[in-house]
Amino acid sequence: MRQRDDMTFPFEEYARRLGDLRRRMAERMLDAVVITDPENLMYLTDYQTTGYSFFQALVVPLEDEPFMITRAMEESNVHARTWVDLTRPYPDTGDAIQSLMQSLREFGLDTRDVGYERNSYYFPAYHQDYIHNSFKDGRLLDCFGIVEEGRIVKSAAEIAIMRRAARATEVGMAAGIEACAAGVTENDIAAEIASAMFRSGGEFPAVMPYVTSGPRSMIGHATWEGRTVQPGEHVFLEVGGCFRRYHTAMMRTVVLDDLSRSMRVAQERMKLALSEVKAAIRPGLTVSDADNIVRNIISDNGVGARLVTRSGYSIGIAFPPSWDEGYIVSLNQGDPRVLREGMTFHIIPWMWGVDGDKTVGISDTVHVTAEGCESFFTLDEDFTCKPEHAAARVDGEPLSLVRDAPVPEKEENAC
Repeated sequence: MRQRDDMTFPFEEYARRLGDLRRRMAERMLDAVVITDPENLMYLTDYQTTGYSFFQALVVPLEDEPFMITRAMEESNVHARTWVDLTRPYPDTGDAIQSLMQSLREFGLDTRDVGYERNSYYFPAYHQDYIHNSFKDGRLLDCFGIVEEGRIVKSAAEIAIMRRAARATEVGMAAGIEACAAGVTENDIAAEIASAMFRSGGEFPAVMPYVTSGPRSMIGHATWEGRTVQPGEHVFLEVGGCFRRYHTAMMRTVVLDDLSRSMRVAQERMKLALSEVKAAIRPGLTVSDADNIVRNIISDNGVGARLVTRSGYSIGIAFPPSWDEGYIVSLNQGDPRVLREGMTFHIIPWMWGVDGDKTVGISDTVHVTAEGCESFFTLDEDFTCKPEHAAARVDGEPLSLVRDAPVPEKEENAC
């Protein structure tokens, strides 16, 4: 390892992560692991690039020096960002898996028990077929999750970095809320969010903000498409801020009117769910119990809405296409795993289908402490109401309904 003091975390943090990984390798009787997941590469070495669609891997032997296989263009990232000394780059006209196999032979690992991340997005089936056909003298074993076992609990240094991400999240969300008005486009709102996040020191997030208005809020994972926000509508916002690839996220809702009865019920249900689950979260609580707290409160709403997904997920290091670590752990029913100090979650008691045609949300990102949990945010949870942007009304009815109502026939002697 090349000791340096200009990485995201102190050098000792990376040494600890590598040591913990090797202990897990020894427990699984692995002589080496081939790590291809971009988040895991970042976690272990501080390596990052937007060019991760090209094959790249960190090979960690149980005892000898780790080395990286990268596209030649990306080798500069290894030297500029990481503690890794040994690289074996391949050209654009080269064969990445052949380079990997040559390197395994060079370092005497081709006859050993080698783990690989079988479920990694970035180790596709045709690459796996190739290496299985070539790796004849040793054994290839699935070790997916061996790095994530370390990532699931964040260190104090990681929590501090996530606070920097939270700053970008809050600033971006506040700008988005401020920008919501009748007559602006969803693009306008998204632009304000992005500008505020980046100007505050935030970096490009794994997913750009979700901005949907009116009926478009019912489309899952939709975001801005140029639609003009109409008077009296609501705007659903979900923002994930990023700093050094670590993320925090939050949902908020803007209503261009006073709250209707159903929207008030939705707001209070979500706030109650957040309050109750945050009061219950502590080391030892099961994932399933946390999910049930949120799910039971949201399901009992009386306004036609439902919680259509999991109620939360681990969050931390992320690259596109997703900002969550839900594949490591999600708040789902029936999961007996227990929460531990240092875990971080985006809790999402959002409501799909209020009155049958509105999706709304209030969410929080928290970290589990020794005795409970703490939010990364301070932004108010209530819906932001802007009655000055409501649709025009006559006798309490929207002007559009008054205009469309049948006109009574004129009586003969009417004044």
